[in-house]
Amino acid sequence: MLTKTKLIEHIESFPENFSLEELFERLILLDKIEKGNLQSVKGKVISESELDKEIEKWFE
Repeated sequence: MLTKTKLIEHIESFPENFSLEELFERLILLDKIEKGNLQSVKGKVISESELDKEIEKWFE
């Protein structure tokens, strides 16, 4: 989960002027990164060979 502290850090790194779209895109990216990190910590990952097999299915 994204914390208020991390959110403030990222907002402070934005330029003085930015659009809501840019903010939403950054929030979505940060949320996905946080979820991915949590999955990794919980061991919910797949091997590279399993990933290759999944990607092959996309192009069948």
